[in-house]
Amino acid sequence: MSMRGRHLDAYSMYKRGTREHGFDAFDKEQGPERSLNGVGKDIGVPSWKRSLRHVLVATLSSFLYGYHLGVVNETLESISRDLGFHGNTMAEGLVVSTCLGGAFVGSLFSGLIADGVGRRRALQLCALPMIIGASMSATAKSLWAMLLGRLFVGTGMGIGPAVAALYVTEVSPAYVRGTYGSFTQIATGLGLMGSLFIGFPAKAIEGWWRICFWASVAPAAILALFMEFSVESPHWLFKRGRAADAEAEFEKLLGGPYVKSAMAELSKSDRGDEADTFKFSELLYGHHRKVVFIGSTLFALQQLSGINAVFYFSSTVFETAGVPSESANMCVGIANLLGSFVAMILMDRLGRKVLLIGSFSGMLCLGFVFGS
Repeated sequence: MSMRGRHLDAYSMYKRGTREHGFDAFDKEQGPERSLNGVGKDIGVPSWKRSLRHVLVATLSSFLYGYHLGVVNETLESISRDLGFHGNTMAEGLVVSTCLGGAFVGSLFSGLIADGVGRRRALQLCALPMIIGASMSATAKSLWAMLLGRLFVGTGMGIGPAVAALYVTEVSPAYVRGTYGSFTQIATGLGLMGSLFIGFPAKAIEGWWRICFWASVAPAAILALFMEFSVESPHWLFKRGRAADAEAEFEKLLGGPYVKSAMAELSKSDRGDEADTFKFSELLYGHHRKVVFIGSTLFALQQLSGINAVFYFSSTVFETAGVPSESANMCVGIANLLGSFVAMILMDRLGRKVLLIGSFSGMLCLGFVFGS
């Protein structure tokens, strides 16, 4: 999936902010023998239920990302007829790709926004252009109005998933961090399936495509509203010099007995940041270049797999091949969702590296099979 590369970038940004030794140590030490003040008292692990609702709210941005990826799949033909550009492949391609241009712009500023106003406000800000853009697309009377709406939506798409992945990582207990991280991918898959499902009547009911765009306004509004009642990232608060607020948020996320140990690990990682500063140029030329190169290459390979073409144009491709688009698209969505569930189950058991090697090996084998 193309979204994993974006989530990987967000996770890398988070690791640059906290450094691996700090939270890797927290991952290893968290367990039945983890003590509160180093005296060996057995306090177990914090409940995963405390942070779950905050994680679920944040993943609405990933749901919207997936929804807007697939919303033009079933509806593109109806949109082109109603807005007067049917048969113009250039215009149809612009309707599909304009949101990606907006996403590129949004992604350039996602890190600055998340660090400047906090994770909660950043997620609320990403919901705003999605609401405006979806409303503009739903009421569009011309191609240019549709393109402008898609551009607004794309801006939110560029900001949201990256910040969501960062937020989920920072508010999750260490022992379920990988599992919770997979929620963003599952939400993307659900959004994609939702857009395909709601788009089925578009070819039979005139103007249904407008309903498809209006439908995305509701989850965007819920995201903006519910983030107001969600916790802020303790890591962001601590780095802004608001240690007392960070403790309060840790208490909501982990429970009182775990606050001191969490703050100790946070202080440890912050000292590591000060001792190991680096310039942005080192990402390209310094000792970080290998990691950057590998991460960028993995993301590029995901795009070259052609998965985005499937999400955007599968209806046309399947119909050309004589396959009913409704059933074929649902199979694509289900397969994508099942893969996300597999990743969620195995993420904390096998590790990230093993899953990456296994998934890319599977893609390679399938490529040889279908290519031959």
